[in-house]
Order: sequence, then structure tokens, then C-alpha cells
Amino acid sequence: MRIDRVLAGVLAATLPCLSPAQQDTQKEIERYRQMLQESNPAELYEARGEELWKTRRGPRNASLERCDLGLGPGVVKGAYVRLPRYFADTGRVQDLESRLATCMVTLQGFTPEEARRKPFSGTGAPMITTDPFSGVGQRSVMTDLVAWIASESRGMTIAPSVSHPKERLAYQAGERLFYYRAGPYDFGCVTCHGEEGKRIRLQNLPKMTNAKDAQRAFGTWPGYRVSEGELRSMQWRMWECVRQMRFPELEFASDASIALITYLAKQAEGGTFDAPAIKR
Repeated sequence: MRIDRVLAGVLAATLPCLSPAQQDTQKEIERYRQMLQESNPAELYEARGEELWKTRRGPRNASLERCDLGLGPGVVKGAYVRLPRYFADTGRVQDLESRLATCMVTLQGFTPEEARRKPFSGTGAPMITTDPFSGVGQRSVMTDLVAWIASESRGMTIAPSVSHPKERLAYQAGERLFYYRAGPYDFGCVTCHGEEGKRIRLQNLPKMTNAKDAQRAFGTWPGYRVSEGELRSMQWRMWECVRQMRFPELEFASDASIALITYLAKQAEGGTFDAPAIKR
């Protein structure tokens, strides 16, 4: 991103409120999203994800149908809205994607590296070995699985657990990361999501310390991004935000990424989950 675009985004974000014209624009954007939602392309990802859940894969020629996402082996309905959570078999707090990677290893026999390879769908850019995105037209097994499993919690209440000591530690670490500022622009998550009325171009930025904003934002990821023609997960959202702040690359399914997601999930507690949704 060129520096003039960065400055333009910062200036737009500092506006305290929306003018009538801006409010009309936002209404039109919301109307456009609603129209798209009626035929959400995420349904294609969901269908592939359900099939992949049942497909025998890997060295052990096994499916993921015995994967425990927190509610018992094979239980998918309602699992997403209870994540991230602590899992005794790994001794870690895990979100959906890190948990799926665990199941791919323990049930299907993939190596940890294979399970975490190509976690996101392509963006249209050529494949680079250090880039977690796949190439044009190449699907991500992880993204498809996330789409379907998330859809099985649609309409349910977001209810993450912070009762286990490690869950509380993850929440506290995520909170610290949310407020941490660094990098060439002295940015942090709080820069964009710590005040009301901020925008980047036509995009309103939710205040993630406000329950209503957090519920609406967190409750609509994963989402199909029209501008990219791809479905994006919450892990991708964390990766992309960190990249845009010019921080060192956030490792996929790392403790830091899961801590941030734990904090955001807790902020959104009590909201209704409505994903995969449509994004700009």
C-alpha cells in the first residue's frame, strides 16, 4: 500500500462522525450486501467443506468425522460459537483452524506441516513459498472446512469459555495484543478498532470494545469478500490486519493469533452468529 493511501485512510478514520451523504452511502453499501447475501457464494465453500469432513484422506485414509471440536467427537452443530477453548489432549487453547489441523494429524496421519499448508484460498497473486495463500483457482481444504463448520452455528449465541486458567491467560494475552502499538506507523488493533466513528475509505470500522459492534463484527466472520472473490476466515482476518500494520508476519494458528481471537470472541459474547457472511 502506498504511503498516500495510508495517510488517506488515517485521515478518514479520524472523522468523528458521518455526514448525511456518507450515511446514505453506508445505507447503499448495506443494501448491496443484503442483496448479495441472498445468493451468498459462501454456500459453495460450505458444500465442499461438508464433503471434505466426510472424505477419507491422508496416510491413514480416514475422515474427520471423529474430530472433537469441543462438544464431543463428531459434533459440529454449535461448535464454532464455543471456540476458542481449552483442549486437554493438546494442553492448548485452540480456535477452529488450529483444532482442525490437530485432527488432520491425529486422525488422518498428516504431518503438522502438511496440515497447516495452504490454510487460505488464493487471492489472485502467484504462489510464494512464504505466503500462506494458494494460487489462482486453487482451493484451500482448511477454508472449505471452516465455512461449513461455521455455518452449522448460524443463528446461535456466541458463547466462548474463559473458565479454564489457560483460557483466561489467552484472553489476557489477546487483550494486551489488541492494545499493543508498534511498527513504522505506531499502529495497533486499537488504532482502528478502539474508537467510534472511524472509517477507512467506505468501510466503517467497528469499535471492538463496544459489545454491539464486536458482536456484529465477530459474528459475521468467516465471510465471503466480494472484492477478492474468496471466502476468508478469522485467522486470515488476523493475518491481514497484522500485515497491514507492517508488523512481522503473524504465524497461522499461532498462540498469538488464537489469543487475539479469544479476546475478540469474548468481546462479542452474547451476540448472534450469522456467518459465513458477505464482506466488501
